[in-house]
Amino acid sequence: MPDDTPRRTRSGGRRAARAQKTAIEQVPFRQLRRPFEPTAVVSADELERIHEASLHVLRDTGIDVLEPDAKKLLVEAGATATGDRVRFDPEMVVETVATCPTSFTLHAPNPAHNVTIGGDHVVFTAVASPPNAADRAGGRRTGNRDDFQNLVRLSQHLNAIHMHGGYPVEPADIHASVRHLHATHDLLTLSDKAVNVYSLGRERNQDCLEMIRIARQVSDDDLDTQPSAHTVINTSSPLRLDIPMLQGIMEFSARNQVVIVTPFTLAGAMAPVTVAGAVVQQNAEALAGMVMTQVVRPGSPVVYGGFTSNVDMRSGSPAFGTPEFIKAAMLGGQLARRYGVPYRSSNVNAANTVDAQAGYESAFSLWGAVMGGANIVFHGAGWLEGGLKASFEKMVLDADLISMMQTLLQPIDTSDASLALDAIDEVGPGGHFFGTQHTQDRYKTAFYSPMVSDWRNFETWDEAGSPTAYDRTEALVPELLAEYRPPTLSESARAELDEFVARRVAEGGVATDF
Repeated sequence: MPDDTPRRTRSGGRRAARAQKTAIEQVPFRQLRRPFEPTAVVSADELERIHEASLHVLRDTGIDVLEPDAKKLLVEAGATATGDRVRFDPEMVVETVATCPTSFTLHAPNPAHNVTIGGDHVVFTAVASPPNAADRAGGRRTGNRDDFQNLVRLSQHLNAIHMHGGYPVEPADIHASVRHLHATHDLLTLSDKAVNVYSLGRERNQDCLEMIRIARQVSDDDLDTQPSAHTVINTSSPLRLDIPMLQGIMEFSARNQVVIVTPFTLAGAMAPVTVAGAVVQQNAEALAGMVMTQVVRPGSPVVYGGFTSNVDMRSGSPAFGTPEFIKAAMLGGQLARRYGVPYRSSNVNAANTVDAQAGYESAFSLWGAVMGGANIVFHGAGWLEGGLKASFEKMVLDADLISMMQTLLQPIDTSDASLALDAIDEVGPGGHFFGTQHTQDRYKTAFYSPMVSDWRNFETWDEAGSPTAYDRTEALVPELLAEYRPPTLSESARAELDEFVARRVAEGGVATDF
């Protein structure tokens, strides 16, 4: 039986011991920078072969572009169209992509949570878009607003999470015509970190951008010069850009907001079965989307997204955290650096519960993303079951993994004090460093102290044994939620936001034909 089925008993002693703590220690919220060069998985010559192959696909095979206005803009920029099929001149692609910015600031409702995207900067998002939520006590259930709100609270309180990647779970109990209004209202009132907007038609994009403008209390002109939201544009692999995605590009790029072009290419299913072939297709689709953003508004912020993985050839199910996923993630980073644009990867796994598989696949995914040069790591905390489930306990476990990665990304201090020559001389041969002043001055900050790991020796276990990571995270979730405090939002901003949502709901929201 899966370990996230409803659980009726707890260890009271364990829970009481945790309750004695006044606050759960976390790493501080901070913008991270990668102090070392990303890993290259192919040579410069091999990278050029992939680049040239992608241009070949765009020139000879082309991409289906289903939105007439988008197709018209591309043709005016130098592409050719036959029906829905658009083909791109290689020089036009290279010249157009060259206008993409290398980095930019993403503005959050709280300026303290602004983040830089690009260069050697790294940010992590919470899980986004699962249709189901789960915790150990309640089991797996259809996404709903209560779980949505609690996952937003947890994402806000966990310092390891820098921004939202979308809805942490789909609040399916809100009608689709007004879901974006209520969900974005919750994101902007329960959190003050930067938010994502789903590109599911022009009106949804326009509504959400207006709500973000209101929450930030800035003018339209300010919003158009200050990227304040991001949207993920998934190509309909293979080789298709559909209407709502293209409308999202046109709405967001026109207003200088962040577009993350992310082909969802599964090798063996929607892409060639080889890693190189799948990445060629990914790259062609990503370049087409990036060209579209710059045709709309040269210099508008765009991120190259990589999400290529493989399928289990026995079942056809997506596989994540695999060696193939990591190779593709690193290769995508090399391509993004070649084009001089920020890169997005993901922390993903195919585990069904919070177990060893979930841990090691996520650790591999995080390693591939960070070492591959990702500037944004999507689904950083909470993803389970191949993206079908948002787990409260996994969000806490992943926050711990991310915090460890954050500590890894801190540069090594080689100052005289850190070299510790005086302490080494003081201790000499055969001694120990526990009692030296050098150690005492640093004992609270010397090493990362994880939330989840339990350092107790066997002799100190209680009658229930040593708590597992699932036990620990199960206990931590309610404690973290109890510590959560809502962000400050001015009365005028809250009133204007409430009025806007009430009016748009009364008008019926948006059509639900997408």
